[in-house]
Amino acid sequence: MIGLWCKICNTETPKAECDICGVKTETEMPVEVCWCDNCKTPVIKEANAIDKNSCPLCGETTRHLGADLRPVFPEERLLIEIILGKPLEYLNKTVWVVNNRYFIDGQLKVLTSTKFEKANIPEVVEQISLYKTQNSYDMFNESIKTFISANKRRLEYLESEAFAFINSSVKKYPIENVVISFSGGKDSTVTADLVTRALSNPSIVHIFGDTTLEFPLTMEYAKRFRVDNPLTIFKTAKNKDQDFFKVCEDIGPPARMMRWCCYMFKTGPITRTLNNMYKNENILTFYGIRKCESAARSKYKRIEDDAESIKIQKQTVASPIFFWKDIDIWLYILGENIDFNDAYRLGYDRVGCWCCPNNSIRAQFLSKIYMPEQSEKWREFLIDFAKKIGKPDPEVYVDTGKWKARQGGNGVESAQDVKIKFTNCTTENNAKIYRLNKPITDEFINMFIPFGEVKNELGRKLIDEKIIVDIKTKIPIISIQPFEQDGYENAVKIATMNVKKHDDLQRMIGYQIRKYNACRKCLKCESLCKFGAITINADLYKIDSQKCKRCKMCVTAKYLEGGCMMDKFLKTK
Repeated sequence: MIGLWCKICNTETPKAECDICGVKTETEMPVEVCWCDNCKTPVIKEANAIDKNSCPLCGETTRHLGADLRPVFPEERLLIEIILGKPLEYLNKTVWVVNNRYFIDGQLKVLTSTKFEKANIPEVVEQISLYKTQNSYDMFNESIKTFISANKRRLEYLESEAFAFINSSVKKYPIENVVISFSGGKDSTVTADLVTRALSNPSIVHIFGDTTLEFPLTMEYAKRFRVDNPLTIFKTAKNKDQDFFKVCEDIGPPARMMRWCCYMFKTGPITRTLNNMYKNENILTFYGIRKCESAARSKYKRIEDDAESIKIQKQTVASPIFFWKDIDIWLYILGENIDFNDAYRLGYDRVGCWCCPNNSIRAQFLSKIYMPEQSEKWREFLIDFAKKIGKPDPEVYVDTGKWKARQGGNGVESAQDVKIKFTNCTTENNAKIYRLNKPITDEFINMFIPFGEVKNELGRKLIDEKIIVDIKTKIPIISIQPFEQDGYENAVKIATMNVKKHDDLQRMIGYQIRKYNACRKCLKCESLCKFGAITINADLYKIDSQKCKRCKMCVTAKYLEGGCMMDKFLKTK
């Protein structure tokens, strides 16, 4: 078990509240990365360790280096040497890094983002080619042996604790309902290996989300993983209906706060794969989520089943490596000698989508070197987009990264689709006349299923009225009538009846109007419905009346703001 720790008093305690300050304690035990100048290796020690200032190999006194660290592989080292104008200078030295702080044999060397921005890409590429054959793994391999030996106890502790967590987590689930989310990154690689070993079962289902925007090296690694693990049930989830660049042209490129691509190309396809495999059954999915990755993830729980936090509602999420640092991840990968994505050797510290707006300046720099065609295509697209939305200096807007901070649909033509346009009916109480972007179809009527049961036979046929009745009382609650309204090419009159809160019901109806007008098949609704009632195929949004439990999550702002993800991505001021 991980001990309890008070962050205020920096002390360990067995209690849920600190005896000294009374603050709630945490399960995470902080660790420090120290450096042994004699062994030239980092040593990971818990903050409360009695021997934290002593090297376990030579006994010499260590010094504090930081909170985290990762190894620099020879490919990245050569690149850094070239940028600094010193090719092969550190060939026989140990090199580690955290963010932009490199440690050469334990001595700090800061490499600012400006260095990457000002580097001459063609010259860097030419020099990599020139010195590549002289580059060597000899020193790196020796230094990693020392690192593993110095941190043997840490590795044993991490494995033992993770194994216990995994075995405890799966108790409520049949083994066939246990899934591993495999992205091809280092965290999911470690998670997959831990779960497989802990459960002594090589046939656990792995779901690989091919976003169509993966690094080529990620695809190579996924293919290699599949070959090397023939007993693993390896499923690839991919959205084959959408083209990333065409969607970008329609609603604009993703930005830091608007990563619509995650739903459309990752979560949505994975949901479909899980729905096909498990129907309405609940599953336990092991993810490689870590607390230290971001402020948002630090708020997660190690086992998460809260509907507001879970992206795919049919699953409970468990994170065996939730408290691990980068250096722990690499200690496990290198210590257990397991295969990993070669993109990390080049200097990438994360290997999500290659054009992700969350990528760092260094990651963008690396893509210019190792993925020049895709990188230039993406830049040209962004510049064209900047021109379309009226940016006065498109190149500066793109090259300074301002496109990543874009919010809403300002300047985007599609933004008109998310605006709910209506007028109150002057002849009938609790009735509104909504503008639609297209004629009323069966798909439109079908979108009212979350409110009750569609009873066509109860409506007035002369005006083509449709009636929705309450699912329990069978009393009519919604009337839907085609309508002619000045200024609206297509319009519908919707009246509510026999309910206490007309405004609440009309607000949720408005959400469905927005969906009908603005749906871009982002697949968020499919992921949100834990009963698998919502499917979006061939431009048709369909709700299965038999599967729908009328929970109304899909029309509740708490779970889906504005009733449609496009409201967030296309809203204008």
